[in-house]
Amino acid sequence: MIGSMPHTDPTEACAQVTRFLKDIPAWPQLPKRSFLENMYAQYSQGFPGAVVKDEKIYIDRAQDLDKPLEQLYAAYLGNNIDKYPISADYAAGLHRFLSMTELSPVAVKGQVTGPVSWGLTVTDSNMRAVLYDEVLADAAARLLRLKASWMERELRKICKNTIIFVDEPYMASFGSAFFSLSREKVAGLLEEVFSGITGIKGVHCCGNTDWSVLLGTSLDIVSFDTYTYAESLTLYPAEVKRLLDRKGGIAWGIVPNEEELLVKETTASLQDRLEAAIAPFTRKGIPFRQLIKQGLLTPCCGLTRLRTPEASGRALELLAELSARIRSRYG
Repeated sequence: MIGSMPHTDPTEACAQVTRFLKDIPAWPQLPKRSFLENMYAQYSQGFPGAVVKDEKIYIDRAQDLDKPLEQLYAAYLGNNIDKYPISADYAAGLHRFLSMTELSPVAVKGQVTGPVSWGLTVTDSNMRAVLYDEVLADAAARLLRLKASWMERELRKICKNTIIFVDEPYMASFGSAFFSLSREKVAGLLEEVFSGITGIKGVHCCGNTDWSVLLGTSLDIVSFDTYTYAESLTLYPAEVKRLLDRKGGIAWGIVPNEEELLVKETTASLQDRLEAAIAPFTRKGIPFRQLIKQGLLTPCCGLTRLRTPEASGRALELLAELSARIRSRYG
């Protein structure tokens, strides 16, 4: 799954995850529990000048940023990941997940907010996005790298096989008038975070984007909202083929995360929708069995938009049923 859930109780959220996602469980983000678990606040802990107040996050330039920036860079150069952990106040679901001793998964998944989305969302006192301050943008990428490394190390206590997604919803704005960053800079920021991940690394974007930018990085998995934007990735068959040929994979976000859509779907209807999304790639020379073998199934995005834990349970139940159905049919 992508990460976020509608729960406020981390124990209940983890129980639901591990009930349905036995092979690759992921720790749950719980933004309804606390604003500290908002995907932008969640990874701000320790960033120079970061203030989280009244359900807002910003960088206070009235503070002296030089010393904390020096401390951050020293930790980065020394790969001292213990200087920038993710505390239980900011990720109750992660810490509850790490305490579970009865798991025996194939792999475990974690997620960190990407440097582009974090940098565009978090502003300074003058309402200028951090991404457009070269020093702060680079510092953000380095902090997120340390956070990803720390998370991966902790998840390896459950299973040696890890998957860490870098979530980049704001990449849907790439190329627009609101996004004035070059593809080289985007790739550089992402690669900075990737450099802290030794296991499998992926990127999730829940909107339409220029996928060639993301597929041109060293990612192992590209994750996209297949339910809504199935056609968007089909415009890049050559890049997708290169990813698959180097043993990468696609995470097909085929289960909707809105209750009005969820109640209309069955495993059969989602299978039809998935196969329709895969078909254009086969017409462009990518073998169907390769797409299936090197594929993962996920919800289209986080599950926080679902209003109740019962609804998120239904989404994960459909996901597990669909996975079993696809494996049974195609082996």
